[in-house]
Amino acid sequence: MTKKFADFGLASQLGKNLAQLDYLTPTPIQAQAIPPLLEGKDLLGIAQTGTGKTAAFSLPLLHRLAEEKLKMRPGKCRSLILAPTRELASQIHKDIKVYGEGLGLKAAVVFGGIKQHNQVRAMKQGPDILVATPGRLEDLISQGIIKLDFINCLILDEADRMLDMGFIPAIRRILALVPKERQTMLFSATMPKAVAELTQNFMNKPVRVEVSPESSTVDRISQELVHIAQKQKMDLLKTLLTLDEVEQMIVFSRTKHGAERLSRGIRALDLECEAIHGNKSQNQRQKALDAFKQGTVKVLVATDIAARGIDVAGVSHVINYDLPEEPESYVHRIGRTGRAGRSGVAISFCSGQESKQLKAIERSIGKSIPLGSLSRPEWTAAAAAEPPAPKKTQGRGRSPRHGQPRSGGQKSSGRSSGNWSSAKRTA
Repeated sequence: MTKKFADFGLASQLGKNLAQLDYLTPTPIQAQAIPPLLEGKDLLGIAQTGTGKTAAFSLPLLHRLAEEKLKMRPGKCRSLILAPTRELASQIHKDIKVYGEGLGLKAAVVFGGIKQHNQVRAMKQGPDILVATPGRLEDLISQGIIKLDFINCLILDEADRMLDMGFIPAIRRILALVPKERQTMLFSATMPKAVAELTQNFMNKPVRVEVSPESSTVDRISQELVHIAQKQKMDLLKTLLTLDEVEQMIVFSRTKHGAERLSRGIRALDLECEAIHGNKSQNQRQKALDAFKQGTVKVLVATDIAARGIDVAGVSHVINYDLPEEPESYVHRIGRTGRAGRSGVAISFCSGQESKQLKAIERSIGKSIPLGSLSRPEWTAAAAAEPPAPKKTQGRGRSPRHGQPRSGGQKSSGRSSGNWSSAKRTA
């Protein structure tokens, strides 16, 4: 296995850029993926967030495009990267611009939530790389602004998340517009049936590369669980926010309205806080993310979908105020801390009504989340005494509300208790 980026034989300018970024040793996913991608093979990458996937697919792509030295016509591009959310698309675009500086390549990004004028103008320049979310891409294709008939490299990032968001039909329509003779890369944290079918139908003998969570940033994250009644969660959150160990924190809410309530409660403590969720415009979300990245905001409240693409090295703590409905989202959430080789802390609040979600998460990660030192017997008892959530009902013309488990309280498991404050981040 390659030990240094210099061993890959990448374009000299790419090597210089990586050296300036202090990228010397590839992560496991990079070490395994880059060689076959440089050979032009299709690749299926199974890896969690925070493992270095963006560099794993963008470095070979940039190397190949720099060698070809072709000029694109307006509305066309040579490579397409599909991402599930605006934030992730924007982050990939920014990373590619940094990695590819000085190569003379053009990259554009298109996503919804903002006016399309600037995106149309970028496409008229004939970018070499287009990063896009499926919805806005299909919109611009239907307007005749983007054509995919010259694509020779297609990358699907976080394919399982695109499945969760209902984008698989759109992806199939997009794939039908891309030339069959191409290199295809697909990255996914999990491999549900619909994603597996994509690999079978649209990829050519892909090399499979898999990095388990144990080999990723999850090892650097202290995970802790607190059983607590729903009505007591805010008091515990306020306590955590006063601790010196907290540098920057992301608090995850299950719903958009819950995120707004949390952000108002945190601002009432005279703390700088922003919220990002689906009801926010793209400009509002980007402004909040920029303030968080710059450190002027200490706390960011987010829903799962809006948080995709957040890459901030200063996040010391992630709080799962509400447990996620989809167990796979747990690893994505806690992966927002422990970035850039640092350690981090992830604390999950579990009410009695969330016992089903907890069991699903622990099955997904293959282990129990340790009880933290913040746990108190009276909180656990109060959580266990909570009545079960109401059953889902399906009315005509209306979708059932997500995520109300029907189970009762969570029994004490006798797991060992950890001391979360001892897991303070190291610089």
